[in-house]
Amino acid sequence: MLKKKEKISALIITYNEIDNISRCINSISFADEIIVVDSYSTDGTYEYLQNHSKIKVIQHSFENYTTQKSYTLKQASNDWVLFIDADEVVTPSLKNEILTTINNKTEHAAFWFKRTFMFTDKKVNFSGCQTDKNYRLFRKSNVSFNKNKIVHETLNVNGSSAILKSKLIHYSYKNYTDFKSKNLKYGRLKAIESFNKGKRFSYFLFMVKPMWKFFNNYFLRLGILDGKKGLILSYIHALSVTEHYKTLYNIEKRNKNATIITETFLKNA
Repeated sequence: MLKKKEKISALIITYNEIDNISRCINSISFADEIIVVDSYSTDGTYEYLQNHSKIKVIQHSFENYTTQKSYTLKQASNDWVLFIDADEVVTPSLKNEILTTINNKTEHAAFWFKRTFMFTDKKVNFSGCQTDKNYRLFRKSNVSFNKNKIVHETLNVNGSSAILKSKLIHYSYKNYTDFKSKNLKYGRLKAIESFNKGKRFSYFLFMVKPMWKFFNNYFLRLGILDGKKGLILSYIHALSVTEHYKTLYNIEKRNKNATIITETFLKNA
């Protein structure tokens, strides 16, 4: 049996994740510390975490994904960090690969994890999910989150990266309403990000981009082979693009002289 030498901190951000959190926590019980930053959940998530003996839980107001994850990263006591989402699960094979990797004096500063996307409890094989990967394991001392990205946050890595072989399980699709709501939120945040980068609304792109998104995911990326799952996922991802351009239009209409917009726009819209 592998003996751990390097210590590792597991980090999670949460908001109303009571349906997912216990499954996630159980899968990372091998970590030397587990820190969860909760943005004032109202569904019992915070209370569950408070009663878990191995977890340090902190409540912190949510501004955007990048600022929340940057704050959470600062809480880690160890240099090696495993940063996962509450709807993700580390499999036993991935756990072993993580521990083997960090205890063998790797030259890499960060590692990508490929993910298996679950539609309720069924695996999605295509629909754009087949190439899905994210940074999840890295040295705290070698990374920072890109401050210009407020959604689908990007990690800046000082050093080389590699990809682990075992996959992370991603239970993002709980039900249609939840998944639609999540992706509409991503679309609105992406609009703020685009506006702050100097991009402006285009009727042409408003018409073409959502159709292209659907066509690309459903046909080119073989969502059609996922059956009904592929149709739903492709449609909602296209809907997120539509929401992006609708929000961008509203930002311009309501803030003609502004050059920078914050997330408070969404709360007041």
